[in-house]
Amino acid sequence: MGSISETPLVEIPIIDISGYLAGDPEAKKKAASEFRSACENQGFLQVVGHSVPPDVQERFLSAIARFFALPLSEKTKVSQEKSKCYRGYERIGGQKLDELDTSATPDQKEGFSVRPERALGRFLQGPNQWPEDLPGFKEAYMEYFNSVHQLSKSVFRLMALSLDLPEDHFDAFASDPDGLCLCRSHHYPPTPPDMAGRTRGVGAHTDFGALTLLLQDDIGGLEVLHKRTGTWHHVPPVKGAYVCNIGDLMQRWTNDRYKSTMHRVISPLSGRDRYSCAFFNDGAMDTIIECLPTCIKPGETPFYEPLKVEKHIVERYVQSYGAGGTVLVAS
Repeated sequence: MGSISETPLVEIPIIDISGYLAGDPEAKKKAASEFRSACENQGFLQVVGHSVPPDVQERFLSAIARFFALPLSEKTKVSQEKSKCYRGYERIGGQKLDELDTSATPDQKEGFSVRPERALGRFLQGPNQWPEDLPGFKEAYMEYFNSVHQLSKSVFRLMALSLDLPEDHFDAFASDPDGLCLCRSHHYPPTPPDMAGRTRGVGAHTDFGALTLLLQDDIGGLEVLHKRTGTWHHVPPVKGAYVCNIGDLMQRWTNDRYKSTMHRVISPLSGRDRYSCAFFNDGAMDTIIECLPTCIKPGETPFYEPLKVEKHIVERYVQSYGAGGTVLVAS
């Protein structure tokens, strides 16, 4: 698999959605057209002019930096391995996402995962875990969670317009209070010089679900694959922007019209720690994913059989972590 090309073959568009959010009719058309073009080509874009305030982002990034700076003994008090619903702290090497190289090392990142607070029930439902002695951490995290969740619902409405569907087509899917939402923060320690090129912050993978919104700091490291040439391309950080990408579930729903693209994260070589946060809105568990009416022509047969969201997500989690809430790759 090639390295980053000197001449970019992949351009990740930056889309300003402020006019769309303000309800301007022409801005809606323009944003929907730009969104459609990005999703039909690379499946990645960057969103600016959104609804998440900069101070909410800053408080959140400061809070997660304080958490990841805690001693390991403190962080493991809220270890994901103690949770039956994949919540809490995930230590370095706790996940292996590389789908291209089965011999690759586990991901060189640590994380902290939060979902909607629910009683133990179905897959991924249950209580969150919070550190006891980190004032303001939970408040900053949930303030951010709620803001980005609201943004994700707006992006789904824009997506509906981009697919020539009614604007509210995905509302029930994206807004279900028991839906599959995850806010996972990440810390990528700097790479020692002797390990440069031998480790990955996150191995090459596609996202499991429907929609991802990623907040990057200024270090960068996200790369996307240009499938035809096999080359990897850097996604430059844009302050305050969200990298938005399509997941496997949405590619299936659109009958491959919208692309779920392989991507990875390179471990920082700058000597600085990298922080990011991915918000996944994978929607209502009981939704049946079958070809959208605007993604197939009369007389054509869909590429995929109907599939329940819950079944798809469970299968992908088991592949990545193992069954029963136990981390598969933990060494």
